[in-house]
Amino acid sequence: MDRTHRNAIELLNQRRRPARTSKKLTITYTGLETMPGMKGRSDMRGTPSIVGIKQVQASDIDKLNVIHVAGTKGKGSTCAFIDAFLLCHSARSGYPRKTGLYTSPHLIVPEERIRINMEPLKRDVFAKYFFEVFDTLSKQDPDAFESTPRRLQLFLLVAIHTFIREGVDATIIETHHGGEYDASTVIERPVVTAITSLGMDHINQLGPSLEDIAWHKAGIFKPSATAFSVVEEASVTKVLQDRAVEKGADLKFVDLDPSLPQGEIYLKPDVQRLNFSLALAVVRSFIGRRASTSKESSLHSDDILRGIRRFSWPGRIQIVIEHNNQWFLDGAHNEMSVEIAGKWFMKASTAQRPDRIPRNLIFGHVSKQRDAVDVIRSLAASFRPDAISNAIYTMYNPVQDFETATDATHTQSTALALQEISEIWLARHPRSKILFATDVPQALALAKEVGEIDGGMQTLVTGSLHLVGAALFCLGDWSKVAQVDLCQL
Repeated sequence: MDRTHRNAIELLNQRRRPARTSKKLTITYTGLETMPGMKGRSDMRGTPSIVGIKQVQASDIDKLNVIHVAGTKGKGSTCAFIDAFLLCHSARSGYPRKTGLYTSPHLIVPEERIRINMEPLKRDVFAKYFFEVFDTLSKQDPDAFESTPRRLQLFLLVAIHTFIREGVDATIIETHHGGEYDASTVIERPVVTAITSLGMDHINQLGPSLEDIAWHKAGIFKPSATAFSVVEEASVTKVLQDRAVEKGADLKFVDLDPSLPQGEIYLKPDVQRLNFSLALAVVRSFIGRRASTSKESSLHSDDILRGIRRFSWPGRIQIVIEHNNQWFLDGAHNEMSVEIAGKWFMKASTAQRPDRIPRNLIFGHVSKQRDAVDVIRSLAASFRPDAISNAIYTMYNPVQDFETATDATHTQSTALALQEISEIWLARHPRSKILFATDVPQALALAKEVGEIDGGMQTLVTGSLHLVGAALFCLGDWSKVAQVDLCQL
């Protein structure tokens, strides 16, 4: 087989996990004994994180100096904030020399998941490191492709292998979901761990309660690492505290950092200030533990300000200006996050154009983990009455690679969901016009038509990161995914 990027992606896609049942799970974890006081349901324990990876030694991973991040909302953004602060600290002090960042899912191209100094891997580099990992696994058991790690595990393995080969000395790893049984728990001795805001997501694997979800997320706590979490409600805080004691971790709770400047665009909405505050606490702890000189061991106010201004994380709280049309994009995909996205759109759109122009919504949500009806109900409640002129519901392909012609599948269930979604929306916004687009390009075209008639428009695109990625690709703004802003004095 040719060692090409295309073949690497095809092999990764062949390792997609079969659709998980929504019924009670019976898989048991074979690597650890049941822990006293366990809050996670015994039928939702998952499987061993990574198997058959003898070549990746714990000592090699330890040299990466890992910051391990879990949570429900804001994981990716918080990881990007951490990376931005570290890079700006590096520009002044020389430490860290090189950062590695692993996040998921990707917005448009798979290699976005693995970044060196915030820059996604080049395709040829991604293919090179992928096949180094894949060939090693194949040599262990050439006839047992089905026993090799699944797609997400392979992505993580390639990331770790890349960071080792590239000599990274500060690494940020985002969990896929959960924590206790996530593939990323192959990281045994992180330097710092962090948990972002928690909410009801992936409940088939982590639920059914918020306390259960907290139990799983806190699985990343380790005795070697200072642990940080944003402030949560009392019952969730208790679970996190108990898990920290169980794991032997020193847990600290983070509230809004008063040192953050006012008026910076990337500190809006308030949830971003909280994510930034968590990232600051993590970075201060990290450089305090790992820096070797006094110059390296403190985060200066200039580092913070430059990090905020240089922060870039496409598809999250993003505004794209196209002549008189303004696109507001956020990959929110659960009830908690779409509410935040809706409120952000109301404030940001008014600030951008205080005059009265049409405001549209493009929404799409394909998931076996969440109910689109519950998500749209939360989103509808976040807008002022009659604030949205047109609500456009669209389909997208969650595995679209933007290189081959693929279409989303429309079924009878799609029509039924659209009807229910329309009823929920109109109950709160009876003057809105409901439109259905068969794909993302058509949805964008419908919104643009409104702008042509009224001399401009503002449109929120939300409901899925896959939807936002497709929208950015169609708008021609996808190249920003790979742009890197270096912190220059």
